[in-house]
Amino acid sequence: MTTADDTVITTQVYQLYINATQDEVWKAITDPAVVARFFHGAQRDATYEVGGRIRSWSPDRQQLWGDNVIVEYEAPHRLVHTWQSLYEPEMAAEPESRVTWEVEAQPGGFTKLTLIHDQLDASPKTAASVRGWSYILSNLKTVIETGVALPPIT
Repeated sequence: MTTADDTVITTQVYQLYINATQDEVWKAITDPAVVARFFHGAQRDATYEVGGRIRSWSPDRQQLWGDNVIVEYEAPHRLVHTWQSLYEPEMAAEPESRVTWEVEAQPGGFTKLTLIHDQLDASPKTAASVRGWSYILSNLKTVIETGVALPPIT
């Protein structure tokens, strides 16, 4: 993400409230079938434990989009993993960054989701490209609350 003066923002924070329980939101971000519905059709293989891998593939499984390591795993509250975009050579050449998912139950049965994408200091192309989190998180919220995904953006 960049500002009007093209300064790269190296820590990006997104927060949203979802009309679903903490467990429902946690399931959505860790269940490969649900992830595919809100995350550009990505096919995911994951071992949800510290040191485990999260591998994301294109919808046809022909291209590896990400091969990341789980740094912290505290279900259903917190998931931290490395991030490296492998689908574009210039971004694949940059150092890994980090993504943190914080899932907090709220009084009344809904959930606050915070996504922090940081450690982007040495990865300016990745930092500029990950503005797509807004769409992904909006799609996640829509899938959880309505069962229907947003149309793809072009």
